Amino acid sequence: MSRVGIVALNTFREAVRDRVLYNLVFFALVMIAASILVGQISIGIEQMVIVTLGLSAISVIGLLIAVFIGVSLVSKEMEKRTLYALLAKPVRRWEFLLGKFGGLVLTLTVNTTAMAVGLFLVLSLVRRSENPVAGPVLVAVYFILLKLALVVALALLFSCYTTPLLSILCTAGLYVAGLFVTEMRNFQSETMSRAMQSLLHGFSYILPNFENFDVMALAAHGRAIPSGLIALNTAYALLYCAIVLAGAATIFARRNLK
Repeated sequence: MSRVGIVALNTFREAVRDRVLYNLVFFALVMIAASILVGQISIGIEQMVIVTLGLSAISVIGLLIAVFIGVSLVSKEMEKRTLYALLAKPVRRWEFLLGKFGGLVLTLTVNTTAMAVGLFLVLSLVRRSENPVAGPVLVAVYFILLKLALVVALALLFSCYTTPLLSILCTAGLYVAGLFVTEMRNFQSETMSRAMQSLLHGFSYILPNFENFDVMALAAHGRAIPSGLIALNTAYALLYCAIVLAGAATIFARRNLK
């Protein structure tokens, strides 16, 4: 695990040096600050508007970082030829992948924390409503991090056997599909055969369910988020990431790097 930690730390350092990363975080903070102006227009619901826009900015910027940097974690090392020198040392391929995953998740955690701090600073400048939102917003930010960890795992999986462009498209496609899991399970149509409906229903259980991580409306209204949902989402994210990373390690172990 020490080798995994070294790879993760180097990945974090490389990501921190990336100027694009700072630009995205700065853009998110600007969007959060701009929500004050929007909140002034929405009389009586300033806090709800700021929370909604702030969490949306954190989620979108985090997704951009997770997808575009996640799919390049393996391909960039191969293009620079640094992967071959690294694997020549006593570092297994699964340790390399796990380190890359941990490094990017650490980067996303630091950036998400910075953006969350910016959101709370903005909230401190507006009139507070009767319902406190600090607790629900913290849980919402935590759910965003869990969602981003899933996206990073998927991006790593696709990057192990296909090109960066296809990896971006596949990861983005799975993310969009994962937002409509409930609709897929409850979908019924007279023009679709029962076999196709059963296939669609079964496929919805394989897709990552990103709907469960969306508690933005509850946080904006200051409603408490059930502890059972927090435990369920945490266990689901850990299990799904473990399965996806295991698949990525299996594919990467069999890939010919020559």
